[in-house]
Parts: sequence; structure tokens; C-alpha cells
Amino acid sequence: MEIQKLYDLDDIEFEDIAIGLVRLAKDVPAHEFFYKINQINGLAFSRKKDVIIHGAYYDYFFPRFEAYHKFTKTCFTFISNRSSESKQKKLQTELFTEEENIKFLLNNQVDVEYILHTSEQIPDFSVILLPENLVFPIQDYTLSSEEELYQIIQYYE
Repeated sequence: MEIQKLYDLDDIEFEDIAIGLVRLAKDVPAHEFFYKINQINGLAFSRKKDVIIHGAYYDYFFPRFEAYHKFTKTCFTFISNRSSESKQKKLQTELFTEEENIKFLLNNQVDVEYILHTSEQIPDFSVILLPENLVFPIQDYTLSSEEELYQIIQYYE
């Protein structure tokens, strides 16, 4: 008796994810930034378990903050684009390695402080008011399923 495949993983098309890129106008500590967002919006952003990426030589930790918007029934997640901490696992013995003690989730967007993601398929970032003179407008960005950050967001969702 032959086992019938219900679906083929190679034939499944994964949908892109819409995220927001948050750039700060001033260098502000995370606790102060989220305090101001919570104050303006009446939300309760709190720090959750860090996003962890395991490299060959380092483990990288990216702070993550979440809040639930009751009116839109949406969970908003801010993930730091830059690792806040790295723990060295083993000594680098090779001369030219691409791994350093600091990692960015979006290597081509190193000026971005936070990556904003929602639980919605089509996110509306305008429901979160951002502190004036502290944050530039949120930039919409689309992640394809081939990108590493896509997989990370899916895992931590």
C-alpha cells in the first residue's frame, strides 16, 4: 500500500510579510522610548524573551517588546535590529570570517533601530502614535520567505 502525499512542501507558496522599519531621530535607551510610546498610546509594551540567533562563533540576542492593542485586537512587536549582546561560543581561528560580535537582522538597513511587526496580515502601523521629534515616520518594508528574518519572525510569532 502506497502512502499518499497530501501536499508537497516545494509547491507551497509562502506569503510575504509586511513589516515596519523604525528609525530614531535621537539616541534614546529602549526603556525611555517604550515608556513614551506607552504614555502616548495607553499601551503596555513590555520586554519579552529575546530573539536569539545562533552563529558559528557567537550567539546573538535581540531585545523584543510586545503590546496588545485592544481596539484593533492586534499584537504589536518591536524587535531590535541590532544585537544588544553576543556570547562567544568558540574562538575564531580563521583569518577572514564574516561573523563579528555585533549582528544586524537587516544587514542592508543598519540605520534602523527597530523592526515593527503585527499579528495582522495587512498591518496598519498608523494606530501607534510615535513620540514627536524622536522617531522618523515608519517605513513599510516587505520580507520575502527566502530572507532569514522571515523565518525568525515566523518562529517567534
